[in-house]
Amino acid sequence: MKTVVAAAAVLTFGAAHAAWPDRPVTLIVPWGAGGGTDATARIIGALLEKELGQPVNVVNRTGGNGVVGHQAISGAAPDGYTIGLATVEIAMMHHQGLTQLSYKNYTPIALMNFDPAALTVSAESPYKTFDDLLKAVKANPGKLKASGTGQGGIWHLGLAGMLGDLKLEPTAVRFVPSNGAAPAMVDLAAGGVDIVAASLPEARSLIDAGKARPLVIMANAPAALYPKVPTLKSLTGSNWTIGAWRGIVAPKNLPADIQTKLAGHLQKIYNSKEYKDFMGGRGFGTMYADSAEFGKFMEKSDGDMGQILKTLGMAK
Repeated sequence: MKTVVAAAAVLTFGAAHAAWPDRPVTLIVPWGAGGGTDATARIIGALLEKELGQPVNVVNRTGGNGVVGHQAISGAAPDGYTIGLATVEIAMMHHQGLTQLSYKNYTPIALMNFDPAALTVSAESPYKTFDDLLKAVKANPGKLKASGTGQGGIWHLGLAGMLGDLKLEPTAVRFVPSNGAAPAMVDLAAGGVDIVAASLPEARSLIDAGKARPLVIMANAPAALYPKVPTLKSLTGSNWTIGAWRGIVAPKNLPADIQTKLAGHLQKIYNSKEYKDFMGGRGFGTMYADSAEFGKFMEKSDGDMGQILKTLGMAK
């Protein structure tokens, strides 16, 4: 009898997997409605809904600088019915003492987006090129001011890491915290700061208005949005790259068959014209990595962020 019951349980478990999904899927977003992460989640959700033949409900779970939403993803049942759009902050939060969560608490499914850090100056700035800016930083350490995010945020770490990679003190440019790239760009145009470290899509409105000038991008290749903006490597030989990324994850211990199915659907979505048109139209960068590569990507991101935070004395 025990053998029969056990066999029946195995068959039932297998059938449940084979039927996935047979009800709606929830896609958790750790950030608020209206932002880039929300927009990315909603296009993925809409296309995934078509792929799965089941509703995909996008739910914003905000708070704690991203901790609340990432915790909600991690704490859900690993059954494929709750997934989430993890962001670069998961590589930073535990180093800052905000949570014990890290990339290890998730099943990686697919990296879907990457927006590299860039440095932008005012159109009135005397620094016409990145070389001009670098010479000024070297000649006057601590004089120039930059902004773009909160203290210890991704763009602060991107700037500090770049300076360190170029053999300068990570604090050679003073960082003025802001509530994001948008207010930082306004401050730049008003002359309150000399540099904004942020993604090119976030600087786009003032660049297109002729009020700001991008000098360099911390990526392996020029951005489609502004292909004439040089890469850091092309100018200095530095291999330093950093940016804000977003990828689909599930709670840890997601069954392998569901992981494989989800990854297949997401790769199809990534390669679709609808996804590319949506992301490109908003200037969002696209980058794909499958489950295995995304796991390695998150591990490297975690190591990079931890090292910069330690260098800045901001790791707990």
